[in-house]
Parts: sequence; structure tokens; C-alpha cells
Amino acid sequence: MKSNVTLIGMPGAGKSTVGIILAKNLSFGFIDTDVLIQINQRKPLQQILDESDHLNLRAIEEQEIMKLNIRNHVIATGGSAAYSTNAMSHLLNISKVIFLEVRFDEIKKRIHNFKTRGIAKSEKQTFKDLYDERQSLYKKYAEITIDCNRLDQEEIAMQISDAIKDSA
Repeated sequence: MKSNVTLIGMPGAGKSTVGIILAKNLSFGFIDTDVLIQINQRKPLQQILDESDHLNLRAIEEQEIMKLNIRNHVIATGGSAAYSTNAMSHLLNISKVIFLEVRFDEIKKRIHNFKTRGIAKSEKQTFKDLYDERQSLYKKYAEITIDCNRLDQEEIAMQISDAIKDSA
């Protein structure tokens, strides 16, 4: 088994929450790349976007992911990690990549702070366009896909644990 587990998916898919539960269940550490960015840049994601643009935030995210040299961790990526071939190749080398798949209408129900959430999208792009664009990227890199639409976070974490054991 690869020594880490990486969760990819849209903002609001539950990567951070499920990641913490999964890390506890596996006795792993937990890393949220959005938090890493905020610590190392000393500012919130939204401020990075406000001061530059979505492409800069994606570049910073790629740099943070490329620096990861860890074992026995659950890694929750930012929603835009899948735009970086380099970052995703690195994650595939060091971890099992799991896509937390959630329907668009469910994501919209979960996210209420679109304006301040720090979502890396172009100003002209709607959230639906972003969702549609990212789905194929997530599917391209996912080694395992978990349908999260009718499950709570504990159930999702258990499904991931089972899927990892089955694929080992």
C-alpha cells in the first residue's frame, strides 16, 4: 500500500472533514494543503486571489504539493490541485488518490461563502462551469472514486478505508 492517502474533489465535497476522520481511523497524520498555503503565504486564500488571480493561487498550490515528502498521512488538497499535472503526478507517486464525488446541487447547498472561500476560478467563470470543468480532471487522476451523495462523513471515511484495503 502507498504510504499516504490523498483526497481530491470540489470545495464543499468534505475533503478536510473526511480527511480528519480518515486520518484518525488509520492512525495517520493529516495535512490540508489549503492550510499549508495560508501558513506559508501568511494570508487567507481569498486575499491571495484578491491580490493576484486564480492562476497564481494554483501555482502556489502546486509548489506546496511538490514540497510534500511525508509518510502515513491523509492529504486534503485544494479543489484546484487537479489542474497541475506535476502536483497530481507527485501525489500519485506518494499516495493513493481518492476522488470524493458530490453532485453539483449538493455542493451548492454546502457552500454559502462563495465570495470569501478562496475558490480558484476565473472571474468570468460560473461555479457550475468550474464544477463541470473539474469533474473530468478529478476522474482522470482518481485511483478510487467514492460517491459521497448519500453518505455522512463517517460513512465516507469507512468506505475509503475499505477501498484502500481492497486495492492493497
